[in-house]
Amino acid sequence: MNQPHRGWRSNLYSWSVFIFTVCFHCAWPGIAAAQSDQATAEASKGVRAGLASPGPVSTQELPGNLVDLARLPNPPIEEIRYATEYNFISAQLYPFPAAFLQKDAAAALQKVQVYLTNRGLGLKVWDAYRPLSVQQKMWDLIRDERYVSNPAKNRGRHTRGTAVDVTLVDKRGSELPMPTDFDDFSERAYSDWTGASAAQKENRALLQEAMTQSGFEIYPYEWWHFDFHGWQSYPPLDLNFRDLVEDEDNKENK
Repeated sequence: MNQPHRGWRSNLYSWSVFIFTVCFHCAWPGIAAAQSDQATAEASKGVRAGLASPGPVSTQELPGNLVDLARLPNPPIEEIRYATEYNFISAQLYPFPAAFLQKDAAAALQKVQVYLTNRGLGLKVWDAYRPLSVQQKMWDLIRDERYVSNPAKNRGRHTRGTAVDVTLVDKRGSELPMPTDFDDFSERAYSDWTGASAAQKENRALLQEAMTQSGFEIYPYEWWHFDFHGWQSYPPLDLNFRDLVEDEDNKENK
């Protein structure tokens, strides 16, 4: 039987494949560049991907009893701004993005993550453990105990690995509306500021609920700052990030 249209359709298919291939190769550099630009933009803000693994919080602590939050079973997003110049002093304070907490505090933060995940949400971490030497640099610049602890008095909060700065994100990692951005040194950043919008108040309240029911305390001057209960009993530390990561790598290679 003659099939007069088969050759025409075959040619059309071949031409379609050819055109798609050409268009794809032409477009791919742009796609790759866009992906690269996004990665660069995230890196410039200290974004760090989690290294999720099954199981409980690692019992193999780092020096100072610290735990790398990126290795929690359900790790939060990290945007460590002090590892970049994208912060209130426009200077890099950490050698690279990383977030560490005391083991007990890390386990409590994991509970927060589980609670929020069941609601289609999660945490973004802006800061956690901070070496004492970095705390001193920040105090020298700000000298306002509402926003930066005076190392000469209590040796800091973040320095103990018990304080964490966080906000809420949706499933796509987009931040939920809050009264201010991170490190806003105004009354709008207070944990009970009444001038926020209804949505901002609702999100702030949800964050406070999630954190406090898991053992964290609200800090009155910064809605994003939470202290693990009993933080005063933990010693201040001045462990360098590079030493912590090197120790972590050595334990993995054993």
